[in-house]
Amino acid sequence: VQLQASGGGSVQAGESLRLSCEASGNIFGIKVMEWWRQGPGTQRDLVASIGTTGLKIADSVKGRFTITTNNAKNVAYLQMSSLRPEDTAVYVCRVEIFGTEWDRKYYWGQGTQVTVSS
Repeated sequence: VQLQASGGGSVQAGESLRLSCEASGNIFGIKVMEWWRQGPGTQRDLVASIGTTGLKIADSVKGRFTITTNNAKNVAYLQMSSLRPEDTAVYVCRVEIFGTEWDRKYYWGQGTQVTVSS
């Protein structure tokens, strides 16, 4: 299984970006797709998740970020609007994948840098 993340970049405060995370390989099914982020000198925090357990959005981004999926393509998107300097971080996707009907495992993608300037 591989996860390919894309869409990061450098923007001004108030602008938008959309991140994508595509899962490929031996995938029987997907339980949950998540976006995490880690800013300079901070711990890695969950930003948003979507899957069989429902939808979760961190309070810090609620109303500004939206997570969606294209289930046919095994892709998760993180639409980020009204970006703030404090959103600057490396964003990483994590996906819980069923390799078989009973066996599931978490996979991490590579990070994508988001930098927001004031």
